[in-house]
Amino acid sequence: MAASTTRQPGKASVFIDGEAGTTGLEIRERLAGVSAVDVKSIDPAQRKDREARAEMMRAVDLVVLCLPDAAAREAVAIADELQGDAPKIIDASTAHRVAPGWVYGFAELTPDQPDAIKSANRVANPGCYPTGAIALLRPLVESGVIPSDYPVTVNAVSGYSGGGRGMIEAYEAGTAPSFELYGLGFEHKHIPELTKYSGLTRQPIFVPSVGNFRQGMLVSIPLHLETLPGKPSLADIETLLSDYYKSAELVSVVTGAASKGARLEAEALNATDKLELFVFGKPDLNQAVLVARLDNLGKGAAGAAVQNIKLMLGLD
Repeated sequence: MAASTTRQPGKASVFIDGEAGTTGLEIRERLAGVSAVDVKSIDPAQRKDREARAEMMRAVDLVVLCLPDAAAREAVAIADELQGDAPKIIDASTAHRVAPGWVYGFAELTPDQPDAIKSANRVANPGCYPTGAIALLRPLVESGVIPSDYPVTVNAVSGYSGGGRGMIEAYEAGTAPSFELYGLGFEHKHIPELTKYSGLTRQPIFVPSVGNFRQGMLVSIPLHLETLPGKPSLADIETLLSDYYKSAELVSVVTGAASKGARLEAEALNATDKLELFVFGKPDLNQAVLVARLDNLGKGAAGAAVQNIKLMLGLD
């Protein structure tokens, strides 16, 4: 039998399908501090038992899928069979991020996005890299500062915890390289959502990399300002981003970055759900580098999932 599905009065129940993985563990840890949520677990021996999973899904208010894409699709199929007894679902895989009928779980995407998440039954949790890139690009594309068909390049570096069990084990065993580029086949699984939700019509060049640190992330986008409509200044871009996120609790623009310059390290926001945006540049060269900094396991994964859980369960 699966673990007890008895509901606790006054609490919303959540089942993390795949709670033993990195993201699942992080979500569970964060939910431990949310008194209004009761996290249910299934017997590990039955975690692949279709009937036991269906029983658990029927008994809870919301399911978080921390699974590979194929397994996430299978889990959704199980939920579909429950019809009116199906729970709300947050999918942390890439399986449904651009799928019809799914709401994208980046609450700061637009002013209306929190309400869309609140009323949704199916939410696709964003990828860590796209979270940073979309946060930088969406306001600029939406305002016309960056044309939707502009040739954008996105460079990013992440801690190794975002690479799955194999990569984590290799780095912790000391057998992985100190730094490496990957995704050089131009088919990285995050590109579809990055393109769609940033508002771009031309697929950006996306160059991810991984470094020998557990978590933390920097996403950077270089721009030649004189090639953009209206030839915006560094101050123009910083002001636009600041205005766009002025009401956001978790996303902030670090003003005056261009004058401070120098260096930016990836791990400063570890163990937080914050996302910081910077505009670096040199005015006389008309060049800029936009940078997003976040914890790939925080706002880039588990933190975003908990934010969406609270919205979908009315706990915000």
